[in-house]
Amino acid sequence: VQLQASGGGLVQAGDSLRLSCAASRRSISNYVMGWFRQAPGKEREFVAAISRSGSGTRYAGSVKGRFTITRDNAKNTVYLQMNSLKPEDTDVYYCAAGSPAWSASSMTNLYRDWGQGTQVTVSS
Repeated sequence: VQLQASGGGLVQAGDSLRLSCAASRRSISNYVMGWFRQAPGKEREFVAAISRSGSGTRYAGSVKGRFTITRDNAKNTVYLQMNSLKPEDTDVYYCAAGSPAWSASSMTNLYRDWGQGTQVTVSS
């Protein structure tokens, strides 16, 4: 599946952003979808994942309660609503599709297809 992330930008601390990940070539309904982020020189880290049906979600502790992952399988799109943004949320955000077991859905190496990334910058 081909993924295209968008919606990043420059915001101030406390603001909100909504990232979108539009898929093509295949339906995302067959995949667990995830959002990850990466800063220069650092490893890519898990942010959030959503199950195939959307009934299950999981979050990294650092974003829980502030970020919400959703999906619209009919539109073949996954979203990441980010509220109460902090400067430490500044990163390049990537969406990914894969078939990990749900218990392993935070593991970067279990996702096969990745979008190109969208920059999120939060100023203090």
